Amino acid sequence: MLPQNKEVSAMRMVSKRQLKELVLYSSQHIQRLENAGQFPKRVRLGNGPRGRVGWIESEVHEWLKGKIAKRNIPHDTSQ
Repeated sequence: MLPQNKEVSAMRMVSKRQLKELVLYSSQHIQRLENAGQFPKRVRLGNGPRGRVGWIESEVHEWLKGKIAKRNIPHDTSQ
């Protein structure tokens, strides 16, 4: 039985298809970023090598917020 707290009850998983719509990257690029520690790790929901996976939506949104924050930092192009 799962603990009944707000953190668990508010958690939402997104599928690979939903993830690709959010971040606009190919599956291969998402895998590369994950392997490099530059993207939220997937959660294995099924058994076996072809089992279903998902990503925690709030972690993906935080990653996107980080990308937006970097966009808003002025870059010195004089060098």
